[in-house]
Amino acid sequence: MQRRYGEITKDILLTMATAGIITVAVTMSPNLLYNITKEIIKIKKKDWVRKNVDAGRLSRSLIGLNKNKIIILKENNGKFIVELTERGKKIVKEMQYEDMKIEKPNKWDKKWRIIIFDIPEGRRRMARDALRDKLKKLGFYLIQKSVWVYPYPCEKEIQFLCEMFEINPYVNIITADKIYNDDIAREYFRLS
Repeated sequence: MQRRYGEITKDILLTMATAGIITVAVTMSPNLLYNITKEIIKIKKKDWVRKNVDAGRLSRSLIGLNKNKIIILKENNGKFIVELTERGKKIVKEMQYEDMKIEKPNKWDKKWRIIIFDIPEGRRRMARDALRDKLKKLGFYLIQKSVWVYPYPCEKEIQFLCEMFEINPYVNIITADKIYNDDIAREYFRLS
């Protein structure tokens, strides 16, 4: 089970995942953490100004992340580098999984996204069950065993799940203009 992180800490981790490595040109000084904090604030400025995030809260989060080996602060040629550790990358994936939502456009494009999978028993059973549970939570409709349908673009999210569970070879996404007898699915998604 994933540890619960505060909103600021989650923002830092997700920002780090997007930005990759953050480099700060700085000499050895007591202001190192402050300078790193300023660089991260530059990336997320709009969101954090709106949420009244101060440098102190951000610095405390960075200290905790470093102490818990989720990020690493290291010096390289007079610059300090902040990056996610392997543990940090795993935590970010778990956060992205937990917080996953599929954006629904204002208008349906009249195309169905059909997710089909044939994931073998044995070692991959837990991955199959987790995929099935996540599809349910995301609101997909089961039209028959291991065949799920969704009316909106969801390819990125399905690919993320396949990579996370290491099941790419067993899952396929089909985009179709028509599903014969789709009345129940249309009703389920409240489509006209």
